[in-house]
Amino acid sequence: MRYTCLISLCLLLVFTLRGFADGPKDNVPDNVRSVPPLGIELDAETNEFLTDELQKLQTKIAALRSRKHEIAAELLPDVEIFSRAVRDSLAHRELFAKGDIAKAKQVLATGHERADALSRGEAPWTTQTGLVVRGFRSRIDDTVQPYGLVIPDSYAFHGPVEHRLDLWFHGRGERSVETQFIFERMNKVGRYAPADTIVLHPFGRYSNAFKFAGEIDVLEALQHAKTQYRIDEDRISVRGFSMGGAGCWQMAVHYPGMFFAANPGAGFSETPEFLRTFQGETLQPTWYERKLWQMYDCTGYAGNLRNLPTIAYSGEIDRQKQAADMMEAALRQERIRLTHVIGPQTAHTIHPDSMEVIERKMDSLAEMGRDVLPRVVDFTTYSLRYNRSFWVTITGMKQHWEKARVIAALQQHGDGVLLQLEGINALHLEMPAGHCSFNPRYAAKIEILDGPRREVQKGEVVKQELYGPRPESDRSWSCDLYRENGQWKLGKKEPTGLRKRHGLQGPIDDAFMDRFVIVKPSGKANHAAVNAWSQSEMQRMIDQWRKQFRGDAIVRLDSEVTAEDIEHSNLILFGDPSSNQVIKDIVDKLPIEWSAEQLSIGDKTFDAAHHAPVMIYPNPQNPQRYVVLNSGFTYREYAYLNNARQVPKLPDWAVIDLRQPADALWPGKVVEAGFFDESWKLGDADY
Repeated sequence: MRYTCLISLCLLLVFTLRGFADGPKDNVPDNVRSVPPLGIELDAETNEFLTDELQKLQTKIAALRSRKHEIAAELLPDVEIFSRAVRDSLAHRELFAKGDIAKAKQVLATGHERADALSRGEAPWTTQTGLVVRGFRSRIDDTVQPYGLVIPDSYAFHGPVEHRLDLWFHGRGERSVETQFIFERMNKVGRYAPADTIVLHPFGRYSNAFKFAGEIDVLEALQHAKTQYRIDEDRISVRGFSMGGAGCWQMAVHYPGMFFAANPGAGFSETPEFLRTFQGETLQPTWYERKLWQMYDCTGYAGNLRNLPTIAYSGEIDRQKQAADMMEAALRQERIRLTHVIGPQTAHTIHPDSMEVIERKMDSLAEMGRDVLPRVVDFTTYSLRYNRSFWVTITGMKQHWEKARVIAALQQHGDGVLLQLEGINALHLEMPAGHCSFNPRYAAKIEILDGPRREVQKGEVVKQELYGPRPESDRSWSCDLYRENGQWKLGKKEPTGLRKRHGLQGPIDDAFMDRFVIVKPSGKANHAAVNAWSQSEMQRMIDQWRKQFRGDAIVRLDSEVTAEDIEHSNLILFGDPSSNQVIKDIVDKLPIEWSAEQLSIGDKTFDAAHHAPVMIYPNPQNPQRYVVLNSGFTYREYAYLNNARQVPKLPDWAVIDLRQPADALWPGKVVEAGFFDESWKLGDADY
């Protein structure tokens, strides 16, 4: 007993010290360490060997690309991931220990094996069980991104049987860039490998808690895996531990209709309380930062777990138990009791007994599978970026970053739906073929209670009754509703101008969750300070996109932007109307006035000699895509030190005073900032 207690005490000390390693010394914005750190300097012989092998692999890849063979083109990312990983390791000193040299050699060797096989028209890894690393080309920036798989021995590569798939999100690893990630996925099964289950390990574009481009990486990796393996759509789960637990919480509450279960462990579930308790950080957020926390603070979305079975795990003496405690309290407010498995006297790891309990529960839930058509859907959001749960999609909000909630219930006795709505202006309901139980002879009855929940309980809400379309003969049903002048109507409201919608709702960071092109100015800005600042911010974005989101940004001169770029990409414009031709072409259609003398937004005017705008707005040349002025993703170097800090720092627009130099927190002094309203018009800066 004394020995067991001593071990527990030592583990507590180790993980407490590890926790405080992210503590006060990482709370100094003026002294930010590099993430990832600078790696070791290779000796000449090792560098020559790795460089030579890399060049040989790149030559093979070029030859495969030139063949333009359909199968080779489809599978080329499975080879390119090895080349790109080592390329970046060498170019940016991202081998951090001597052991990483051996990892790089194995990564290159596997790349050669695959290139040679593909040149013969073979792809043995596509029918391989066990540990397999695959790659896909991301739509965001055309880079190849890796992911790992565990393919069970029971998987049959021919036949109708579909398999359960578990997404497993890795923990924080500042040194786990591509080479290290790929090596680990070739050599380690991971914490869980359930029987007859495919386990998918997303890279998540490095260390961002599977947010922003990391979030899209998960979705793209899953979609790619679906094209390669037979996966049961109704038996996909989301799981993770530590930083991966944080990623699991956010994916679960934002995409509750995708999974049959969620299993988060440790991590964090919101920003402010975690940073106060775990990081010991004194927070002084701006009003818009508080608003923007609602993008990833899972506590505000806790009610969404009503429709997603969730098994949380924490070590009893793990400081990151705080994440599940916060969610437990938030769920209690929703009258939901969280299943919280706690490892006895356990620090930051998963207790073996707890693993058994969790696996039994997950297996039981997998047998049941996802409920395709829950009788009640309860869904909350603060942004149309996250707007869907099962058969309910919110298509219009009264005001972004304020709570929007729908409780949609199939009538217990009847052919219709009861809707309880808050903060919503438009809604789409859709039941897939074979799932609508309404009588096909009659119009569906739709009863609406429009108002906050507290007012519904008091009977102080607008009540309305409509009759929607009849079900179709395949037992599918869909219906659109919109609110106008306080009344709900059937159908879609015809747009009379710009509207915020899913994928076109801001803030600035949203532009980097889809394909984007950086547009480089070919001229000089009107003022030296603006010219120097915009050039610096552009280069910073290019450098940090590679470093933090592991991508190669697509860069064009303003004179090189194509019609295809305008049609398919968000344009990230740096400079001013004098230096950047694209800005010049559209500036009179943006909600600003920007001349050589002054910059005006709303009723505020600034000296253009030392002020510049950052902004996101629908592209006047293609309102289905964004333009962004003078900004990359808005969190900066200070946020790299703790994943809970990696949240949007700026809203839809801001004015920057360039007389205050850019630093690890801000691009300069933010003198004004705000959100556009639902029509992309200027509103009050503080709502």
